[in-house]
Amino acid sequence: MSTRKPLAERRRQLTEAAIRAMTRDGVSRTTTRSIAAEAGVSLSVFHYCFDSKQALIESVMTTITDHYTVRVKEALRPRGTFRETVRAGFGAYWEHVYAHPGEHMLTYELTQYALRTPGFEPLARRQYERYAEIYEELIDQLGETVGVELRVPAPVLARYLAAVTDGLTLNFLVLGHDPAAAAAILDMVTDQVAALAGGEAATVPLFALAHGAHPPEPV
Repeated sequence: MSTRKPLAERRRQLTEAAIRAMTRDGVSRTTTRSIAAEAGVSLSVFHYCFDSKQALIESVMTTITDHYTVRVKEALRPRGTFRETVRAGFGAYWEHVYAHPGEHMLTYELTQYALRTPGFEPLARRQYERYAEIYEELIDQLGETVGVELRVPAPVLARYLAAVTDGLTLNFLVLGHDPAAAAAILDMVTDQVAALAGGEAATVPLFALAHGAHPPEPV
């Protein structure tokens, strides 16, 4: 019986190995040989799965993002109020940052590496475009689940939230974890999102919103 793994599975295996190696050793000191060794495969398998370093780095960027996006989407299940639902999503993201700071530090290192390496610049742009796309997906998920209508275009709010969480994450990596400060900032951002969905929507039970109730229009 053949023990060869499908290409997609091998790519996932090598990508996760690359994340571990780059997190531990840094991007500049991580080689294709060290990634193959980390994954327990031959160098030829690596080159079969990835035909360029750009392809590997893009896969690493995407995979790290997927790690926390899955958690956030799961956390955005309807809770007592719209505000509580949104806050749970931010909380899930922050729990991943706190539990895996090395992965998040790696995302910034990859951004700088891509910006400084000729031909790699589009990877950094795509990385940050993807951050905004993810927030649009999360906003759409909330809209479908809760039915709240935003007062600003979803793409604008998505880019704003991507910038806020990106800055907050870097702040944590530089200054260290301050639970009270992080909670206060996440609470403030949650309040801003709730206000953009209609201020009173923050405390209206989701059962009522789902059945056609709407927060009052501002006077």
